[in-house]
Amino acid sequence: MLKHIKLSSLIYPLILLILLLLLSCEHKQAKQEEVNYKEQAAYDLSKDADIQRYNLDVMKQKATERSPCDTIAVVEFILNNYPAGTYLLNFDRTLTYNIPKPALIYLTNTDGNKYIFAAVASSRPGERLIEPSNIIGYEQSFIDLDSTDLGTPFLYLILFECSNQNLIKIWEAPIPSHGGFNDIKLKTWKEKNIYYIETNFHYAQGIGHINYNYFLIDNIKNFPHLLMTYSGTSFKRTLANINNDKYPDYYEHIFYNLADKVYSKDSVGFVWSVKDTVYINTRNKKQTRRY
Repeated sequence: MLKHIKLSSLIYPLILLILLLLLSCEHKQAKQEEVNYKEQAAYDLSKDADIQRYNLDVMKQKATERSPCDTIAVVEFILNNYPAGTYLLNFDRTLTYNIPKPALIYLTNTDGNKYIFAAVASSRPGERLIEPSNIIGYEQSFIDLDSTDLGTPFLYLILFECSNQNLIKIWEAPIPSHGGFNDIKLKTWKEKNIYYIETNFHYAQGIGHINYNYFLIDNIKNFPHLLMTYSGTSFKRTLANINNDKYPDYYEHIFYNLADKVYSKDSVGFVWSVKDTVYINTRNKKQTRRY
């Protein structure tokens, strides 16, 4: 009788413990099944569009003054004319608490017309929608290593014309980068006295920056000419005028990495070939670059 009591006292608690564990696992599984990530805004095009329209309405309500083709008009144009998951970018913050500025440049050209340059990011179809905050800033330049988990961003420089108080898209040029966006600037190539837009990106992997420069050759409405320049601890490419034609050229600086120092002692020129539509090494014509 004593043995029977002892056996029962061991079996029943064990059965109870097993039942509790099974119930706990089923409860956790049920909770996990309740989370449908495809229903989140990052995966739902219509839900994201609703959020963007709500944000646009808030911007309109808070705007004390409006002007033709202003920032709100650009945001609304993108929302109405581009696929869901396309956003106007902001400049990187120069200070922790300052308000980020939209990546827009306004220009009244010599023809008297008003133009707007905009840096825009678009989501890759079929993937998670991107978030602009994952593209902007120094740390976000690492996104080039693995961007699929956060969605793959495609960046563009767009030129709008403000005509009769309405935005008209003139051209859209791809920017060959996925992250680390800093800002855009309107500059003048003094050698030929022509405008170009410098799109600046942080490059954390090389402790430096990369510029994708869009030169407005002949006419602002013509599709721009792209030339890349950069600078870092052991790499540098600088703008140049080597063969004195209307297209910009560049010098690729050659670096030497020694045990105690890194320095540049030489450079090689690359000139634009209109016939081949590539940059050609002036010392080795077999070596070419697209931009």
